[in-house]
Parts: sequence; C-alpha cells; structure tokens
Amino acid sequence: MVTLVRWILWRPFGFSRILFKVESCRISESELLTPLSWTSQIQKHSRAPFLLDQRKKFSTMPEIETDQRDSELFSPPSNVRGMTKLDRTAFKKTVTIPVLKVRKEIVNKLMRSLKRAALQRPGIKRVIEDPEDEESRLIMLDPYKIFTDDSFERAELSILKQLNVNPQISKYSLELTYENFKSEEILKAVLPEGQDVTSGFSRVGHIAHLNLRDHQLPFKHLIGQVMIDKNPGITSAVNKINNIDNTYRNFQMEVLSGEENMMTKVRENNYTYEFDFSKVYWNPRLSTEHSRITELLKPGDVLFDVFAGVGPFAIPVAKKNCTVFANDLNPESHKWLLHNCKLNKVDQKVKVFNLDGKDFLEGPVREELMQQLGPLSKERKHSVHIVMNLPAKAIEFLSVFKSLLDGPPCSTELLPIVHCYSFSKDPSPAKDVQQQAGAVLGISLEACSSIHPVRNVAPNKEMLCITFRIPAAVLYKNQTLNLENHDDPPLKRQRTEKKVFSEEKTQIASVT
Repeated sequence: MVTLVRWILWRPFGFSRILFKVESCRISESELLTPLSWTSQIQKHSRAPFLLDQRKKFSTMPEIETDQRDSELFSPPSNVRGMTKLDRTAFKKTVTIPVLKVRKEIVNKLMRSLKRAALQRPGIKRVIEDPEDEESRLIMLDPYKIFTDDSFERAELSILKQLNVNPQISKYSLELTYENFKSEEILKAVLPEGQDVTSGFSRVGHIAHLNLRDHQLPFKHLIGQVMIDKNPGITSAVNKINNIDNTYRNFQMEVLSGEENMMTKVRENNYTYEFDFSKVYWNPRLSTEHSRITELLKPGDVLFDVFAGVGPFAIPVAKKNCTVFANDLNPESHKWLLHNCKLNKVDQKVKVFNLDGKDFLEGPVREELMQQLGPLSKERKHSVHIVMNLPAKAIEFLSVFKSLLDGPPCSTELLPIVHCYSFSKDPSPAKDVQQQAGAVLGISLEACSSIHPVRNVAPNKEMLCITFRIPAAVLYKNQTLNLENHDDPPLKRQRTEKKVFSEEKTQIASVT
C-alpha cells in the first residue's frame, strides 16, 4: 500500500504563498500502477472538506513555497492611475496584516527574536496598542512569511514558549495613507502602466534636479511634489528643459514644485560651496572625480583650472598647499568662485580669472609656464597640472598648446600634465577620445596617455578623462615633430577600482 498525500494551496491575505496537507489515504500497488486509478483516487479524496478550524491537522511545506508575492498588498490603490494633480487623500487603503498578541512588558525582549517574522515596512509601527486590552500589545508580522502559528520557525516557537506567549495569529486591519508609500510606489501607481518611473534625482542643497522624459511631462508637477514630500530637506524640485549652454555651462530650468529660491549651499568632500544653481554649472555626480584629481597633486604643485566653475577642483587642491590659477568665462561662476575661495579660506592661494579658455591658456598660463619651466626649472621638483573640464568642447582647446612656449624645452619630467574631459558615443569610447585628442595635437597619444572612465551620461554616451604630458615637440616652437611617435615616456600606472572599458587595452594611469 502507498500513501497518497493531498496538498491544498491556501491564499491568506489575498495572495498565494504556501501549501497545507489536508488528509492522506492509502492506495494499493495495483492502483498505483494504473494511471486512471491514480487519477480517480485524487478526484475521490479532493471532495473532502477543507476545515480551516482544524489547524493542528495542517503541516507546512516550506520547500514548495513560491517566490511570487502579491505586489498589490503594499501598493497604492488603483484609482490613482492617471492622476496629474496630487491628491494625497486618494491614497488611503486598508490591508489585512497578521498580528501576535503579547504582554507589553515582554515586547522588547521578544522583538529581538522575531526579526525575521516582524513586519519590515518603513513608516509603519511594528508594535501597536491592543485596542481591547491596555496591558497587551500587538506585534505586526510580515504577511509574506507568517500565516498561522505553524509559520514560525523552531527557534521562534521556542522563545514564544519560554515567554509564555500564545502563538495564535490574529488579523488586523491596517489603514495605509499617502505617508506610508515610497516615492517610486506612488509614481508607479500614477504613471501609465509599463512606463519608466522617475524616482532618482541630483540633489543640489535643498534642490532636487530631475531630467524628466517626454512621457513623464504631463505628470511633472505631481512628480516634483512627491520628490519634495518624500525627501527631507528638499524644498524645491526643478526640471532641466534644454541642454547645457556651452558658453556659460548652465541650462534653463523649470521649477516643478516648491520654492523658487535657487540660491543654495552644498557640501562636497568636506568643502562648502554656495552659488545660484540657475546661473552656474554644478554636477554632484562628479564628486568622486574632483577627489580623484585632487589626490594626484602634491603640496607645492601648480594647477591651472581652465574651466573652474565655482571651484570644486581649485579649492581642494589649494587646501593641499598648491598654487592654483582658476578661470571661468561665466561672470556668475567667476563671482561665486571668488566667494567660495574666501568661504573655504584659500583665497590667498588661488588666482582667479574671468577669461575665455583660449585667452586664459595663451595669457596667464603661458606666462606662468615660461617661468615654471624656465632655466631654473631643474631645481624645482613640483609638477604642473592643467585641468580642462568642459567635456563638450575641451578637446578643441588642446590646439592652443601647439608651439605655445619659446626657448629650449624643459626636461621631460617637468612637462605639464593635462587632464582633459570629453564625451564619446563611439562603441570604443577610450580609443575614440585618444584619437580625437591626438588629431588636435597632431601627434599620436596611444603610447603616452591614460583614459579614465568618469560616468555614463546617457545611453551610449560616456564621459571620460584623458591624461597625458604635453610632448615637448608640441609645446615648444621650432621643435622637430614626429606625427607617429616621440620620446616622452608613458605615464606611470595607477591602481583604480573603477571599471575600465573592456574593449580597450588602455592603461589607467596617474601622475606622481
């Protein structure tokens, strides 16, 4: 005889989760060998009543638990779909949650042992007062894990027994409101089904800067208000409505919700910056890059920051006791650069200019290089760095270095080191940037440059930094120029945790 066990799928709290054994029967071996007999036995016993109150007849089968969960349980109500003007009252919803009744004096001790079973939902209390007994408390349990007292693990049942707690599960009607839902849950419920949801943004002080897509624009004011509601400290949400202007590196923006004030203060890498976000360029995603370049310089080094913005490269480098020449064409950036140098107490170490990048390179930079790399340069041991962070156009400015200096060339190790940023949509972005820069300089950079991937700007668009020493054959007049190779040694290799482009064999290098 063979035992046939019948399992029935239970659907507690509106979702499928676990199987329970209802009854068993015995089948002869002859019946087992006959498919029709096997089927008839299943049909025969499937008519037996399913008695929910006979709990002790049930046994769980965790190994057959499904990973499918009812996402509707903690989702906003369906009637908010298509909402364009935020109505917080429309998000009310009641759900059924399993709870465990316990004496209030043992709650703290018990909660340490019920971490797995307890409800883990931000904004919802896990322990509430028992409306029927002031001496008791109700512990909210995870409806995806706990269905009956059989759902507790052995260790959990043991502690319940030690504390004399009845493991019987009760049901509790929990009202959810707008405050209980996350921003992505709200937007997913509101926007047309299947469309991308914006839940991320760049934070600039009190401002949330979003880049909304076309299909999100009908909901832009609602999205802006949700970002403010769900992110403490955010009081204004804006959306970029055009590309960055390459002259002053700022963009037009629309205030979606909140205050109109664009004067903000940010903290990056332990430095403070103040500026009018609507009039200058600031990108919090470049924080790591600002730090990376700063770490390359040593005390006494010289930095020329050609497109300095409000100072995220210049100020940290100046704090390392380096000499800094910082320039920006935008009058607003120039104003806030001066302000931030004073704010961070480096105004005596930074010389600030308000010039076009080409004029800055041909004027102050050239004059300083003539002194730094002149006859006495052999006695100096510091390095000279030139940062060119204007990715859309910086490579074009490399042509200024051609025959920039007069006189005999300095020693190779004292030649200026350039960190030039660029965008690339090429399938091989590192090679593309290398070739672009080399074409402008009129010399191959393949053997003497390094490429550092900075960030993914958009699908199929990368931002990279190419670093190289300016060859003497390029920098000095009347030098013999070999368009394919030159004698400058490659830069030293640098360890990096950043992912390099797999299709490239370009080294990631730094300057020491």
